[in-house]
Amino acid sequence: MNVLIDNLSMQETLREIENTITKQQQLHHVVVNAGKIVAMQKDLELRKSVNESDLINADGQAVVWASKFLRKPLKERVAGIDLMTNLVGMAYEKGYKIFFFGAKEEVVMKVVEKYKEQYSPDIIAGYRNGYFKKEEEKDIARQISDSGAHMLFVAISSPTKENFLYQNRKLLSGVNFIMGVGGSFDVVAGKVKRAPIWMQKAGLEWFYRFLQEPGRMWKRYLIGNTKFILLVLKEKFSSSQFSS
Repeated sequence: MNVLIDNLSMQETLREIENTITKQQQLHHVVVNAGKIVAMQKDLELRKSVNESDLINADGQAVVWASKFLRKPLKERVAGIDLMTNLVGMAYEKGYKIFFFGAKEEVVMKVVEKYKEQYSPDIIAGYRNGYFKKEEEKDIARQISDSGAHMLFVAISSPTKENFLYQNRKLLSGVNFIMGVGGSFDVVAGKVKRAPIWMQKAGLEWFYRFLQEPGRMWKRYLIGNTKFILLVLKEKFSSSQFSS
């Protein structure tokens, strides 16, 4: 289905990231869900930005289910927001600094204030909202790289965040870990509610999100999920034909 995914658990992913920071190297991380995999079939720039990352996790229970159906089972879902939450805790414990980039100004400010109160102001390397012109990208990347951050979280929609990180990865070489986190800042800031744990485990987090904004989300989930199911069935059928 034109996507590479690392078969790592949450704990294994966290160890990879910590090892990278300890060695003062860089790790470019990305997550994929059903919608992004569908987009990658036609968006070749996005496909390159994702597949040439250093570490790719499955953020979406549908992707994990599909992997089992295709007999290439992934260990577990590694949700981007859960990974980010774990990494903020790691930053506090290990003395790392984080740069928060994305969302509206009031949202990213709220995220920063929340983490300052929950942990310490010392974990904040800087922050910036996610509204900018294409010609500003390189200056933003340099600002982030010069901030002293060990980690960068980019809360911008796809494919902008994936392409930004891939195209500016060399300018961001001063940051050990770079990651796109989509709408995670909105959740942390309390603007969007996350699904209850039982819905997350049941793979119904998308449905909970749909219920909050049906007018905006129906097309993404109804059409996107249908296309993903068809892709999986096509892959299964093609693999079966090839095997026989």
